[in-house]
Amino acid sequence: MSATRTRHGGPVELPFQVLARQSEKMPPCQARCPNSGDIRSWLGIIAQRGRNGLSLDEAYDKAWRRLVEFNPMPATIGRICPHPCEDLCSRAEKDGAVSINAMERFLGDWGLSRALELPQRATERFPESVAVIGTGPASLSFAYQMARRGYPVTMYDKDQQPGGMLRHAIPDYRLPRTILDAEVERILALDISLHSNVEIGHDESLQALRDEHAMIFLGLGAQAPKYLGIPGEKGPGVIAGIGYLRQHKDLDEIELGAQVLVIGGGNTAIDAARSARRDGARVTLVYRRGESEMPAAQQEIDDARQEGVEFRFLSTPARIIRDRDRVRQVEIQGMRLTEPDADGRRRPEPVPGELEQLPADSVIVAVSQMPGWRAADLGLDSESWLQADDEGKLERGLFTGGDDLGPGIASRAIAQGRRAAESAHAELRGLAPAPRPRTLRITHESVRTDYYADRPRSQTPRRPEEEWLTDPAVEIDLTLSYEQASEEAARCMSCGLCFDCQQCYMYCNPGGFTRVAETRPGHYFVMALDLCEGCGKCIELCPCGYLEARDTAG
Repeated sequence: MSATRTRHGGPVELPFQVLARQSEKMPPCQARCPNSGDIRSWLGIIAQRGRNGLSLDEAYDKAWRRLVEFNPMPATIGRICPHPCEDLCSRAEKDGAVSINAMERFLGDWGLSRALELPQRATERFPESVAVIGTGPASLSFAYQMARRGYPVTMYDKDQQPGGMLRHAIPDYRLPRTILDAEVERILALDISLHSNVEIGHDESLQALRDEHAMIFLGLGAQAPKYLGIPGEKGPGVIAGIGYLRQHKDLDEIELGAQVLVIGGGNTAIDAARSARRDGARVTLVYRRGESEMPAAQQEIDDARQEGVEFRFLSTPARIIRDRDRVRQVEIQGMRLTEPDADGRRRPEPVPGELEQLPADSVIVAVSQMPGWRAADLGLDSESWLQADDEGKLERGLFTGGDDLGPGIASRAIAQGRRAAESAHAELRGLAPAPRPRTLRITHESVRTDYYADRPRSQTPRRPEEEWLTDPAVEIDLTLSYEQASEEAARCMSCGLCFDCQQCYMYCNPGGFTRVAETRPGHYFVMALDLCEGCGKCIELCPCGYLEARDTAG
């Protein structure tokens, strides 16, 4: 005997032996999040607050605490992350993806405005001391996770102020230093010591730290520039993208001239181009592939164009032409993309005879970065990225993460620092490494998007365009309002986890679902399997894909 039910417009045969079961699944957003943050959880706390007896303020506080379990710098990451999580949001094709990044920023700013303290998890203090080299996002994440577990942590940084490339390379109009300062200070407040102006391998050896500390995390970063290797490149007027951004942010006087060419297609190149516009130059960005292949975030590309940056795609510099020492022109080689190779990539190749000379007073090279460590006593190959296991372990007592493993975005670095801390804690305590959860992923095809009412996506407020260049440090994107954040959280479909729609409860013929006494997001009903008739109606009606069939045959 079998029952026939309809799901998403087509008949589904369900054998009579099939029982419904509750099965939490990983939502698409989390599967795409570089930090693997539990996005659905902190959004659900806000969206479902009324069902769980929370005021909006209480919900925001609780959501913030859940968020910082994974990321202690939400106000920072909420400003700079390219948010790939939103690309897979089940709501994207209905009325626009949930503004996850804007919500992260809102909660980050909310926590700062209320001076919320980062949550501890240790019930005891451990004697083993931990050294963290560098103060970039991976290092800060590792230090935070180890300190909250009860370890004494000391951070060493070659610069005067902590933050790594977050401080020195991201322009103020994207990340105000006051925001970064506040979030870094909150991490250091967990009784973390900071030794500034100490370069490991120069002022102090790595071996000395290994003798002093039980565990070391390397967050040295990739701050050495990679140049083009073309004629005329060496000399005044050619500057690395990272170096220029650092000088720009430190308010150093920079002589760019009237016309600047920026070479590259990533976020560093876009930041350099937009910063040069703020320094008053005319800017042309040259990239060897097309716009669709640019690794930079599309919003950043659009904003740069709005600010007057010109783009030359399918072009690459062949030589820099000088008059004595001064840059005068850059010879540009036209490129074309090959047919896709076995990996599906279209590679750029020169078009014979297609050369052009563009005027330039200076050239900013932002094509890539290289490992920046050079100290011999570190025992590291200065030309290669470090090779670690999946948890960031190099060898016993030595972990790494962030750009030491290759260039990447800050949210990925924070995840690497967190995973390294989990593994380091297990090593220090003689515990078996915690297994990675293997949660079944849910796709948007399994979500009944038609069940959810249309809710337009909240637009991130922005400063008027005419003000963007009047103050070079002014922040362009603004934070969602108190009301907007509540409305945006309510757009989350809670893919793969119960959100108390009550469809199963209302339509179960034998009354197999009972409401729990103490509810929380994702936990509202229990099933009485002995009452299940196997009709499959609850599975058919479950809009978020939480309920699924379990075949009990055999």
